[in-house]
Amino acid sequence: MEGDVMDKVEATATVRDFDPISGSIPATKVEITVSCRNLLDRDTFSKSDPLVVLYTQGVESKQWREFGRTEVIDNTLNPDFVRKYILDYFFEEKQNLRFDVYDIDSKSPDLAKHDFLGQVHCTLGEIVGSPASRLEKPLGGIPGKKCGTIILSAEELGNCRDYATMQFCANKLDKKDFFGKSDPFMVFYRSNEDGTFTICHKTEVVKNTLNPVWQPFSIPVRALCNGDYDRTIKVEVYDWDRDGSHDFIGEFTTSYKELCRGQSQLNIYEVVNAKKKIKKKRYINSGTVSLLSFNVESEHTFLDYIKGGTQIHFTVAIDFTASNGNPSQSTSLHYMNPYQMNAYAMALKAVGEIIQDYDSDKMFPALGFGAKLPPDGRVSHEFPLNGNIENPYCNGMEGILEAYHQSLKTVQLYGPTNFAPVVNHVARYAAAVQDGSQYFVLLIITDGVISDMAQTKEAIVNAAKLPMSVIIVGVGQAEFDAMVELDGDDIRISSRGKLAERDIVQFVPFRDYMDRTGNHVLSMARLAKDVLAEIPDQLISYMKSRGIKPNPIPPAYSPGDLPQTNPV
Repeated sequence: MEGDVMDKVEATATVRDFDPISGSIPATKVEITVSCRNLLDRDTFSKSDPLVVLYTQGVESKQWREFGRTEVIDNTLNPDFVRKYILDYFFEEKQNLRFDVYDIDSKSPDLAKHDFLGQVHCTLGEIVGSPASRLEKPLGGIPGKKCGTIILSAEELGNCRDYATMQFCANKLDKKDFFGKSDPFMVFYRSNEDGTFTICHKTEVVKNTLNPVWQPFSIPVRALCNGDYDRTIKVEVYDWDRDGSHDFIGEFTTSYKELCRGQSQLNIYEVVNAKKKIKKKRYINSGTVSLLSFNVESEHTFLDYIKGGTQIHFTVAIDFTASNGNPSQSTSLHYMNPYQMNAYAMALKAVGEIIQDYDSDKMFPALGFGAKLPPDGRVSHEFPLNGNIENPYCNGMEGILEAYHQSLKTVQLYGPTNFAPVVNHVARYAAAVQDGSQYFVLLIITDGVISDMAQTKEAIVNAAKLPMSVIIVGVGQAEFDAMVELDGDDIRISSRGKLAERDIVQFVPFRDYMDRTGNHVLSMARLAKDVLAEIPDQLISYMKSRGIKPNPIPPAYSPGDLPQTNPV
């Protein structure tokens, strides 16, 4: 979610900045921080484990769509969430928001399986326009219950693209546990213009030590100080407790400017507990925290890589299982209506037309799975739509649609619904070029229930190490629970105890995008926008994990570069 910050568009925005889908000129990026107070307690033996989900409302459809979720904080009724929401702020639009609070009881990403703690509706303008851009509202939604309050703070993001990586250790912290030593962690806050503080990072907990060494962490510089290098950064040190009542050890303040000096005597901080200082005359401090290392790099954007020559290769895989229905009947998802595209063709065209702009040769491998093939009726889970095993490439979107139509006439819809073969097919190509020059996107369009879940998870966990992303578009009315599980936005996917290195899957159900007025152009535009939203960050996360920087942009050719010939 912390995608890169677009430069703030001035009032003199040109037509070039106009977004044909929303019909608006992108204005400013705004970061929303969420806190809650006095939430309902739904857990019997401990406190609630809250999470907040933000929904945004479509301008035309008025449908609520999930925008993102905070992290879960265990055992507290007064959470301050670290994960922020970053929204485009359009001054001229009414941007309706809804915040739902849940008590998370299991690992299921399905919110219906968790206790609802309340909700609040507001607009982005309401938050931005409140005093100090801080809006406090009572949570409602549960009749007859006081659900507590939600606090929403907004800050306009500067366009600084640097991020800082730093590491800290501590020495002789106060012992807070009766039987063992402390379990320390640190919480970082940036100060705001009005003197309040916004949480921006939490370290991990180091167990049973008074001399912890925390892992290095990276944080955007704008999250630490939003471009103001002298702005105070407050750091609190706590002893972690299972029940959420973490003991305060002490605090210190610094600034980005001070941290930039790196490891030195100047960056050893006394951790002070003000209450103890008042009570005890001989109190000096509650330990010290030292900066071990600090370095700053510029955050590269998706466009930096594209401009530097990274090619995006697009492969499509279409579900030919019998559950789609007989293609010759109008109830089938594969039915070819002479007057209207079916859902498969619409999803293909919507996503493909945008991705093809990033692929120089416009030649795309197109595969099918789950069908019996002529002449011998063998079942295949990775057959070329054009029938040519040696050369499965189709020319542009039109070529893919043509091959899709043709294959419907020759193959027999069958089953089961196996994803792993097509994921592994693309992974073999991605494994061959890991230098950042190429990135692979697999679009799977399917009608539903997956048969080889274990093998697919294993294929995705292996593919997460490669320069590739998987987009799954679900068509039809089936339950797509398994697809939501593959989309690792909330719980990172794992196989045989191995976690995926990155989240590379994006799942969307096509039915959520069908425009009720029958405006297919709008449906397709919305679908493409959401389906492709995660690709830039997924590409960047691969490049960063491998330390690959974008190639310098080749210099633009100008007539002045021609060799000068001497006049005769």
